[in-house]
Amino acid sequence: MMASSLLRRRISPSIVSPLLHVNVEAVDLPLRSSGFNISRHFSGSTGASKFDFTDLTRPHAWYPIARKKTRNVILHVGPTNSGKTYHALKRLESSTTGIYCGPLRLLAWEVAQRLNRADIPCDLITGQEREEVEGAKHRAVTVEMADVTSDYQCAVIDEIQMLGCRTRGFSFTRALLGLATDELHLCGDPAAVPLIQDILKVTGDTVKVQYYERLLPLVPSKVPLGSFSNIKKGDCIVTFSRREIYKLKRKIENGGKHLCSVVYGSLPPETRTRQAKMFNDATSEFDVLVASDAIGMGLNLNICRIIFSTLTKFDGLAMRDLTVSEIKQIAGRAGRYGSKFPHGEVTCLDAEDLPLLHSSLHSPSPDLEHAGLFPSYDLLLMYSRANPQNGIYQILEHFLENAKLSENYFIADCDEMLKVAAVIDELPLGLQEKYMFCISPVDMTDDISSQGLVQFAQNYAKNGIVRLREIFTPGSLRVPKTTAALQELESIHKVLELYVWLSFRLEDSFPDRELAASQKAICSMLIEEFLVQIGWQKPRVRRLSTRINRSLLSPSFRQHL
Repeated sequence: MMASSLLRRRISPSIVSPLLHVNVEAVDLPLRSSGFNISRHFSGSTGASKFDFTDLTRPHAWYPIARKKTRNVILHVGPTNSGKTYHALKRLESSTTGIYCGPLRLLAWEVAQRLNRADIPCDLITGQEREEVEGAKHRAVTVEMADVTSDYQCAVIDEIQMLGCRTRGFSFTRALLGLATDELHLCGDPAAVPLIQDILKVTGDTVKVQYYERLLPLVPSKVPLGSFSNIKKGDCIVTFSRREIYKLKRKIENGGKHLCSVVYGSLPPETRTRQAKMFNDATSEFDVLVASDAIGMGLNLNICRIIFSTLTKFDGLAMRDLTVSEIKQIAGRAGRYGSKFPHGEVTCLDAEDLPLLHSSLHSPSPDLEHAGLFPSYDLLLMYSRANPQNGIYQILEHFLENAKLSENYFIADCDEMLKVAAVIDELPLGLQEKYMFCISPVDMTDDISSQGLVQFAQNYAKNGIVRLREIFTPGSLRVPKTTAALQELESIHKVLELYVWLSFRLEDSFPDRELAASQKAICSMLIEEFLVQIGWQKPRVRRLSTRINRSLLSPSFRQHL
């Protein structure tokens, strides 16, 4: 339900999973019309105010520590599987202090593992994890967790083209402008180069561009897949909905020749990693991958051939063709350097899609025109003090309606923040607490996930402490029997992940982090058990036990299972 809808939403316990205990007070929550188009640039006036809080035309000035440096910026740009990130990470390894900023927890985890294996102590910091290593002077973080107050010798921002993302782009812009580092290495698509060069003209940084070519060739097929009997070991078939993923998995496995791993966005990251490992393992019988565009980044996959089941997807608003960038990003996953395949192949399920595939692969990605931007918390706080009668919904709405931007930027799409703000604005919380709930990793389109957030916020406002057992009974999780039950378990995982996220920011008020983390791990195990059970199986395939491995949990929490 959109926050901009002209209606009033009533939170009701009836939509909640039976695995959650809900005591959410039934309250009418006004969802006001936003009345603006967040994709355009704004030039509204704030009247006679002495300080124009909505003037966002000089975002580089928000980061005075970084502006004290003349940074040496190196762009490493090229297609997928070209070695651009490898070269940037070599510089990170040779630095005395450094930070890696990636778009995914999986990428941050891989970099932390790589540096620690090389005897370079490296902390891992994401929204849901803190793994601190003694003596570490390096960090691997998700980009939202980038520390712009510390000084580094070297910093790496991966997938820098994501600064054009309508929802997360502002976090990449913040890292680009705010990291105080001697060397800043930016890895990504060449389409981002002109925009970054333009943005950095006002920072005084030096900018150098290094272009890379694919390490192994990518060969587009002139013929479609045809029959599913033509599926072979190392294939990855790509589709864009959970329903289609499981439909294709069953169809391939029922042919009796292959078992399929699956990867898609709403799977827990741990499950995605283990599914990828099964597919990559040469001794595994899971020799075909069925995946969404979640494979576009974050997983090292030994794919021989990418097969597009379709070149259209629903983007949350409408069905549309994949962009040139999306097609190239996904297709480029075939033929990974270091795998056993001498080159990558790409084709489509249907012949009618081949012209778009071929034209996209031979076309440059269109240059990015704008980078995402969002006002800092300090600006929101100052505006709030000048307008104490306004709640956080009105504050966010005011900035979105009236923000003044330079030509290189757009205001981030904050529909999710507005949905949360509409829900929590009536609670007796301070601005900083409301802001924290607004930026939390909650999926407000998921009824169970959004209900979890409401429960957490209400309990926190009422009691100052939130116990996990108030909403969830440890030991109640079971292996799903249907894809609907699987979706519910994925939603429960999101609620547990949200609790862990909140526990890192309000440690005393969310004290059950270890319990939530252990139950989150159990969710992942049960989802994997479902993935093994679904579809056709060879009798000799070893299945995961449906019993929970209690040795994975700390002794103090085994009693709860």
